Amino acid sequence: MRPAPRLLAPGFVRRSIDEFKRLSNIALKQEGLRIPTAPYHLLDFSDLATVQACKTMSDADIGGFSHASFEHVPSTSLEPSHARFHGEISIELPPNRPQVQRSGYAAWRNRDRPPTIFGKSLWDIDPYAYLAMRVKSDGRKYFVNLQTESIVPTDIHQHRLYARRPGEWETLLIEWNEFVRTNHGTVVEPQTEMLRQKVRSVGIGLIDRVPGPFDLAISKVWATNGLSDSEMIEDRRKDDISRPGTDAGTRL
Repeated sequence: MRPAPRLLAPGFVRRSIDEFKRLSNIALKQEGLRIPTAPYHLLDFSDLATVQACKTMSDADIGGFSHASFEHVPSTSLEPSHARFHGEISIELPPNRPQVQRSGYAAWRNRDRPPTIFGKSLWDIDPYAYLAMRVKSDGRKYFVNLQTESIVPTDIHQHRLYARRPGEWETLLIEWNEFVRTNHGTVVEPQTEMLRQKVRSVGIGLIDRVPGPFDLAISKVWATNGLSDSEMIEDRRKDDISRPGTDAGTRL
């Protein structure tokens, strides 16, 4: 049996080697036996390819009039390189589609990542307590969306993105167990624990149905067990975020 050409492509080989290095590093450092102290980077939008590997969605897909863009913004002396999620929300319904009863939403997420020799490319965030994001929000009502290899593929785990300082760069932390399981925008009961060993995608949606422009900047997304001293200084934090080996903590 001859391997398929796509399995011999340079990108497949490179991804497989990178995943092997990551798994080997976990084994050598025995991170499976203790709480990891290093962050686990999921999306770094300083890389143009990471931005291009994301997709946008809006009610325009069903004939609505909202529009959304997800663009790479190079670094400047004032801002880091980042992705810019922006556009305009419209709640106008398409006149020729009476079955569409609601509009006024926009979102983005990373596309399914290409496979490696180990199979599907999924994130195992189980050893970490928080999802972290470095963002600059306009203060609108955004939700963070996570998809896993769930039995129900349309399930999405959601949590409100609470910006403490709209208009400024800040780091937001969300505990994994604070996410709520939903399906097509409705909370699912009974709630089940997120499949944290198999996370497929991370994204952000705007579903407040308030007409008008929106603008959200995101520089990176990662899993962590707490902010480092340098990250605390960068974020000008006064609250105390728990670190591995400490008892103090603040729920954000």
